This record gives sequence, C-alpha cells and structure tokens, in this order.
Amino acid sequence: MKWKVSFYDEKVMKNLFKWPAGIKAKFTHIVELLEQHWPQDVGMPFVKAMEDGLFEIRAKSKEGIGRALFCMVIGKEVVILHGFIKKTQKTPAKELEIAKKRLREVQDGK
Repeated sequence: MKWKVSFYDEKVMKNLFKWPAGIKAKFTHIVELLEQHWPQDVGMPFVKAMEDGLFEIRAKSKEGIGRALFCMVIGKEVVILHGFIKKTQKTPAKELEIAKKRLREVQDGK
C-alpha cells in the first residue's frame, strides 16, 4: 500500500506552494518519494527524523532551503504540519513549536 500525503490545513499547503520554483520542485519530488516508500526508507538527505515523532523534509535548491515538518499517523498517512524557508543553520525554535503544537492536535484527533 502506498502512503497518503496530506496537509495539516489548506493554509499550510498554500504556504508551501508559494516557495521559490526550485525549492518547490525539490519538495514535490520528495513528497512523491514519500508516497511510494516508508518515510524512514527515503532518509537523508531528503528526510530526517527530528524529535517527538516529528520528521522534516529537506528541500534544497540554488534558491535556498525549505523545510517541511511532518508526522506519520495510523493508516500509512503522512501529515505535513508546517513549512518554512530556512534562513539560519539551526531550525528556529518558533518553527519547531508550531509543528509540535499541530502534532499534538493531530494526535488528539482535532
């Protein structure tokens, strides 16, 4: 069975599709890989396990670096919780907190 990739909400999806063309193309390619394979099998440099059940999609192009944080839920579904264009070496705490809050909501069934 293939994996289903969905978005936390429409706002997250629209934000990700406003990314620069090269980053968006890389993101789309990684999502296609996730749909075909167990996310952990995709692995680095495209997908990295974070903390507390969070994973990140690592989309890099000449235009910059995009990150999309996601979780996996029962039924072979990947939920993209949050995305941002990375401007610093380390993932900003603010961006991580947004994803963690949404992860808790997904886990609670909201």
